[in-house]
Amino acid sequence: MHKLFSTIILTILILLYTSVIFAVERKTLIPPSDFQAFDTPNDNGKSISLRWPVSPSESADIEYVVYASRYKSVPFDTEVLRISSTTMYEENSDSNFHYAEINLEKFFGEKDIDKEKNKNYFFKLVLMSGKNTVVAETIASASPKGNWFNWLKLNNFIIMILFCGLVLYLIEHAKKNPNLYLRKISGLDAIEEALGRATEMGKPALFVHGLNGMGSISTIAAVNILGRIAKRVAEYDTELKVANIDPIVLLVSQEVVKESYLEAGRPDAYVEDNIFLAASEQFPYVAAVSGIMMRERPAANFYMGYFYAESLILAETGANTGAIQIAATDSYTQLPFFITTCDYTLMGEELYAASAYLSREPLLLGSLRAQDVGKGILIAALVIGTILTTFGIGFISYIFMAG
Repeated sequence: MHKLFSTIILTILILLYTSVIFAVERKTLIPPSDFQAFDTPNDNGKSISLRWPVSPSESADIEYVVYASRYKSVPFDTEVLRISSTTMYEENSDSNFHYAEINLEKFFGEKDIDKEKNKNYFFKLVLMSGKNTVVAETIASASPKGNWFNWLKLNNFIIMILFCGLVLYLIEHAKKNPNLYLRKISGLDAIEEALGRATEMGKPALFVHGLNGMGSISTIAAVNILGRIAKRVAEYDTELKVANIDPIVLLVSQEVVKESYLEAGRPDAYVEDNIFLAASEQFPYVAAVSGIMMRERPAANFYMGYFYAESLILAETGANTGAIQIAATDSYTQLPFFITTCDYTLMGEELYAASAYLSREPLLLGSLRAQDVGKGILIAALVIGTILTTFGIGFISYIFMAG
């Protein structure tokens, strides 16, 4: 009797478990009431946007799967999207619609899309939960079309036009007013002091390039500074030594220094051997330059360009000789070493601004002044935007959206 009762209870439990599993597997899926496909606005003509309302049966264990085909009559065998039914909601729709952009180039290839321009692509939406699937009744279709202009980036275009206008205006203003105000850069003002000290002591000034070649922006900026230093050195009748690691930079530096001596009216004082190739490898170069510092004891050291691990060795050696040291680099990893060991350090963009600051040429002067004004406007916008956003007013953020 006891065995019979146990068997009955076990049978009932098995039937209940089986019915629950069956009910879960046979969960009723209700497809979305609509399914739309349309050309993605403001794109290059290689994507289609899909939009559909949420399904009443959405849950975390249900997926939306989208299949695509070039022809409505053939099987939809290209899966272009698979997402959880609780993700990818359309912006500003209060989560009532799903939205997705399909990159046709990824699934059908760039050549096929270009070959069949303005051709319709067909899409089928499937709601899936385990082995249970249901297909939306609507088969959506759309043809991709390229746009000449991305209207979402109109704000960027307007900002660019305004900034270009500001640059042109300030360049013209700089031509009429060569003494146009620029923010003070202490390191550049100290160049005169360093060269004057070298002249008084009767010792040379040493200019050290970074390790990059002429293809580097920092090296180009450093060569521009070298030209201004060389002109002042020629006027003071002070010896200038320039250590190079790259042969191309060496040739450019020789021509720049020679031209500077010519502008100063002292072409006879130019010594080509003072602009030399110290070494072609990083640490042999450091050893050679450090040896020059220890033997000749230059009164002023200039480190200009992009530096690596050698920066601390060079600057520490120069500091031990008692020289005035001025560094300028856009290598943020080396800035702490220069700041610690040098008297003055030009950080980042100050290296690029040096040419305009020293030459006072209207083209460079106006451009640099426009950059400063533009930065001031951006900082003001950030401050004002932060205050407005704090009070729930966020319209200013749309002005600077990337689109």
